Amino acid sequence: MKIVIATDAWKPQLNGVVTTLDTLGRILTKFGNEVMYITPQDFKSVPMPSYPEIRLSLFPNRKVAAMINEFKPDAIHIATEGPIGRAARRFCRRRKYPYTTSFHTRFAEYTNERWKFPIEWGYALLRDFHKHGEAMMVATPGLMEELRGRGFNNLRLWERGVDTEQFRVIESDVYDHLPKPIFTYVGRIAVEKTLEDFLDLDLPGTKVIVGAGPQEAELKKKYPKVVFDGKHYGDELAKRYSASDVFVFPSRTDTFGLVNVEALACGVPVAAYPVRGPLEIMEHAPKGAGCLDEDLKVACMTALEERDPAACRAHAMKFSWDAAAKQFISNLEIPGFDEDFWLRSAKMIEDPILPA
Repeated sequence: MKIVIATDAWKPQLNGVVTTLDTLGRILTKFGNEVMYITPQDFKSVPMPSYPEIRLSLFPNRKVAAMINEFKPDAIHIATEGPIGRAARRFCRRRKYPYTTSFHTRFAEYTNERWKFPIEWGYALLRDFHKHGEAMMVATPGLMEELRGRGFNNLRLWERGVDTEQFRVIESDVYDHLPKPIFTYVGRIAVEKTLEDFLDLDLPGTKVIVGAGPQEAELKKKYPKVVFDGKHYGDELAKRYSASDVFVFPSRTDTFGLVNVEALACGVPVAAYPVRGPLEIMEHAPKGAGCLDEDLKVACMTALEERDPAACRAHAMKFSWDAAAKQFISNLEIPGFDEDFWLRSAKMIEDPILPA
């Protein structure tokens, strides 16, 4: 199939949305599909106020329409609610072309945190954006239930996966020069991540922040003893996970928190609040894979004391990208599409053994 993925979040951003969409495209391509991304890299753009890492594409409507017309896709997936997402949505609605969307980011909470925009107003705008899609894909059953309670409809589950070949337990000396143990956070350095909850903790060893974002300069000045290690990708990021003793995730607003699963895949236990995302990731996790607690210090120290890299890795292996890609394809609902035929063609399910 030929699939368009329209997204306002793209490289060089380091976040779960970009990682998810990039990995999804690679998996779909591996199984014989052709994927075209429409991203800010295709347009003139300006930095988002107070968040320059995010680029807002300027006047994308005409070019988005031209790109889709030329590509002639079998399916269109709109991943974000920004200018590119809105341009793709406008194209689909004018042409009466079916499309799907996905819910990745709690923009209602984020805009309230940054600019005091009322949360209910934010959700009203989000409901309006998603309401005409064939389906809105959501990462967890708990989030689906919450959004249904907020008036969203046509919800479908699209669980997340982790690239367990990329993220693995490896020998790494990148933090050998730092006092141990190493407590690490990976992701955006922004107010909605409540990083100060982590950085204010009285913990032994060293706190490390991997990533970038609008709060970076402020936090560097406020916490001079914290190591800010910048942005890293691929093997370099896997080395940083593997060199850590505990992965700390202080956010209360993420829809999933893919970095938690990446850390687990590298053998590192998770310390986080018992909130949506971490709760669903750590459900049925074995002892040694981490700890969730409203006292984040208790979570950190318990995760450190019970740390079991093998248990972490085993739990991460439950998050399969093949299964996630299968769910995504199922949710597209292309007219005339034979899902069983596609899955067999892509070798994602076995053909039945027929009698001789």
